[in-house]
Amino acid sequence: MNHYEEHKPGDLTRYLAENVNGRLIISLRNVSHTMRALYEGKGSQKRILMVLNETGTITQRELTHRLGIQPGSASEVIAKLERAGLVERTSSEEDRRTADILLTKEGERQALEALEQRQRRHEEMFSALTPEEKAQLLALLEKVSADWQERYGDQKDRHRGGHHGRNFECREDHEGHHCDHDCANCLHPCGRGRNRQA
Repeated sequence: MNHYEEHKPGDLTRYLAENVNGRLIISLRNVSHTMRALYEGKGSQKRILMVLNETGTITQRELTHRLGIQPGSASEVIAKLERAGLVERTSSEEDRRTADILLTKEGERQALEALEQRQRRHEEMFSALTPEEKAQLLALLEKVSADWQERYGDQKDRHRGGHHGRNFECREDHEGHHCDHDCANCLHPCGRGRNRQA
């Protein structure tokens, strides 16, 4: 079934009315929305376990910086993991203002399980492509990514602090997951993001 046939009938009509550039943008947006739905959040328990499995013992300050989340949010999730017996928190010998975080044996087990789940998901996500098609797609995406970084890198930095200088409140995306993009200018064919702005 075509992706747009899963939405309301007008979605496919709008998609087909676009030129190839418009269809590329819409398709990339759809892929982005699907990845948001599939992936762990920046400060999710699974991601913290996987990061700790990679780094070994790390200070809470370093972990918070690596995750890119607020210290209060990190403390809350770490406390839940600690209560669940998945991590241990001890005073840091290098910096008394923070704590060292490390995985317990059960935390290591669940971290490895989460990594295996991610690897299986990665295989599944591209199972429709042959190895040659994967290589072609990767090469094209890397080419576009490098060009966009050169053209729009400064805009991406401003985007992190608010879309084009404006502050948009957090909304849910079209699948009910957290979304921080500019819904008013969203090209997703369902139009729900734009409708919220009306």
